Amino acid sequence: MTDIEEYISRNRDLQPPAYTPRYKTSVTRSPKFALLSLQNSLSEVTGPVFGHDELGPLDNDLLQNYAKDGLPIGERIIVHGRVLDENGHGVPNALVEFWQANAGGRYRHKKDSYLAPLDPNFGGCGRCLSDDAGYYYFRTIKPGPYPWRNRVNDWRPAHIHFSISGHAFIQRLITQMYFEGDPHIWTCPIVGTIPDEDAIRRLIAPLDMNATVPLDCRAFKFDIVLRGRRSTLFENKLQGN
Repeated sequence: MTDIEEYISRNRDLQPPAYTPRYKTSVTRSPKFALLSLQNSLSEVTGPVFGHDELGPLDNDLLQNYAKDGLPIGERIIVHGRVLDENGHGVPNALVEFWQANAGGRYRHKKDSYLAPLDPNFGGCGRCLSDDAGYYYFRTIKPGPYPWRNRVNDWRPAHIHFSISGHAFIQRLITQMYFEGDPHIWTCPIVGTIPDEDAIRRLIAPLDMNATVPLDCRAFKFDIVLRGRRSTLFENKLQGN
């Protein structure tokens, strides 16, 4: 396998359609013409490269990386899992970035006008690198749900945003993680744009009691799958690369 092999095409049957009137902002943001299929370019399949020297010591600890006068308010949790490709291989040194609302459901963003208060000790963003096996983890506060002006009474479920950059720009994935048992998941218009229920369930992180820290915080497990390289089959290795 060389560094310039192409990556597997996305399965668009699992992706939300760009034009989804129930999610109102998609009406103006969706493309008006059919998508084109292009060959992977050299720049798309050979970078980027990230190193541990680019991260700060508290980048994966949202309990402390913005704290000024005490710890943030809310339920302390650990989020952990593996970054994998479609062939089941762990993706080492993947840059995992995450951002979220605070425990009251408010983002630290100048355009967030929700009446919930800001937490002076919570910034709501961080990042980490996966290890040699593709494993990642971070500590944070469980975010709260919040209302939004889509319809009269729409609410977003509690969620954490993710941006994952693997070994190639074409592998980059932007997604959201939800928490098991949240009733808002099944009433959210954004979640409802996903046409496959199994795909929705893969966005829901289950409680993982094996990874909890007693008397400290619960844990949720969220595995992330990026696009994989096309496999080359050999007579003596039928499972591929």
